[in-house]
Order: sequence, then structure tokens, then C-alpha cells
Amino acid sequence: MFRTFAIALGLTTQLFTACASRADEPVDTARAIIQEQIAAFLHDDAETAYFFASPAVRGKFPDKTTFFDMVKRGYQPVYRPGNFAFGRSKVVGDQVLQEVLISAPDGKDWTAIYQLVKQPDGSYKINGVMMLQAAPGPAI
Repeated sequence: MFRTFAIALGLTTQLFTACASRADEPVDTARAIIQEQIAAFLHDDAETAYFFASPAVRGKFPDKTTFFDMVKRGYQPVYRPGNFAFGRSKVVGDQVLQEVLISAPDGKDWTAIYQLVKQPDGSYKINGVMMLQAAPGPAI
């Protein structure tokens, strides 16, 4: 009986680990995509940056040059981040919401909330970014 319990416990642990890793998979994928797009911005690689845009974003900005110019003008902290780190994330159905904490070159801190949407082929694409300027903290 103890052996049966040990086997059942082992199988339950394996199942839980597999489910947990599957739950982390969209978040890990989203983070990798965000990192790759930021790297593309830093290298002025409009084609790669545009590759990660969702069909909805591509509908608003039908070519890579228009998209890249929009990011340069409206999303400077994302286009040229000083440092950045991933914050909280949330998976809601077929979308991932990922918080990215950014220190902009001008010294201001920002929170970018990325929305990535799962595509019919199983990939994820960036569907939008909401920028929030962080409130200044206490002086140190």
C-alpha cells in the first residue's frame, strides 16, 4: 500500500510540474518576444521589430517604416530603454499581459504593459503597449 501511495504521489507531482511549466510557457514566450523586439529597436532593425506586431497593429501601421516611426515618436522609453526588467504577468485566455519596468535614458522610470495575443498558428504577437510614467520615489 505504501508503494502505491508513493507511485501516486510521484505521478501527481509530475503532473503538477508539467501543468505549472505549461502555465509558465506563455509568459516565458511573451518575455522572449518583448526582449527580441527591444533588441531590434536598439539595433534600428525595423523589419524584426515589425515582425512581432500583431495583425491588428499591422492594420494600423501597414509597413515597417510607419510602425518604426510611430514607436520612435510615441514610445521613446521602449525604443531606447536604459535598463528594463520584467514585472508581473497575467495570462487571460489567449492573451498575456506583461509588465516591463523601464528606466529611460532621460532618467525617468516607466511601466510598459504589453498585451500579447496568441495567433492561429500558436505564436504570440504584440497587440499593444500602454505606457505609465512611474511616480517619483523618495530621494536616496
